[in-house]
Amino acid sequence: MINLSPAFAKENNWSVKKQWTVQEIMDFVLKEGGLTPLKETVDMIKIGKADQVVTGIISTMFPTIAIIEEAAKRNANFIIAHEPSFYNHNDKSDWVKNNAVLKKKQDLLDKHKMVIWRFHDYCHSLKPDAVSYGVAKKANWLSYYKTGDVMLKIPAVTLQNLVSHLKKSLGISHVRVIGDMQQSCERIALLPGAWGGPMQVSTAEKEKPDVLIVGELSEWETAEYIRDARSFGQKISLIILGHAVSEEPGMEWFAEWLQPKLPDVKITHLASGDPFTWL
Repeated sequence: MINLSPAFAKENNWSVKKQWTVQEIMDFVLKEGGLTPLKETVDMIKIGKADQVVTGIISTMFPTIAIIEEAAKRNANFIIAHEPSFYNHNDKSDWVKNNAVLKKKQDLLDKHKMVIWRFHDYCHSLKPDAVSYGVAKKANWLSYYKTGDVMLKIPAVTLQNLVSHLKKSLGISHVRVIGDMQQSCERIALLPGAWGGPMQVSTAEKEKPDVLIVGELSEWETAEYIRDARSFGQKISLIILGHAVSEEPGMEWFAEWLQPKLPDVKITHLASGDPFTWL
């Protein structure tokens, strides 16, 4: 009989496949990312056990039902998701009383013995920020990107061509736009995700970009500010990509970053996709 014990393998310089628990991987990500544990954060295990042995990792934006079922098919029991699992920022199960959909989702996760870790605050704390870097990488803008800076200066392009480029490079079927499609765009404010009206408007006021690119917004805040700014003659445009699709490149890049560091664990990025059908 061949001796396949770990000690024998180590003695003969054979690679030993390591088993990782959820907690070990979480600790590993923080260590490799140079991240200090946060005292107040939403980045916690949302369901499942920290001591569970990981059979595979899925990175995604939202842990949708389709993502959970696909993870189970791939024998991956650890989902690292950027956004909430249960429809509210803190994933409170009593956010809406007697939520039947939430209960069914919890039951499905329990059935597959799935663990979900939200990776939001830490994701944005990486150097560079995984989301903005991932978007810049996918848009082929890394040569214009500076870590920690929301502003990019790209070669001048019309708003129409900029929209076409973003749709094609990021794989987005539809975007919403306020502006003159023939306007020349060079100074870009890149704010993927949901930065909120105050940050979006303050960035526009401070940086005076040609175009503000956001994931989502409150229509009665930033959109109305842009409309009024244009009425006063300011040459500023707005592109709304959509929340999920605007930050998905970040979780895609996170998987690319993590996989070489964890060769013993299969890591797959699955896009949760745009929840909307455009008619």
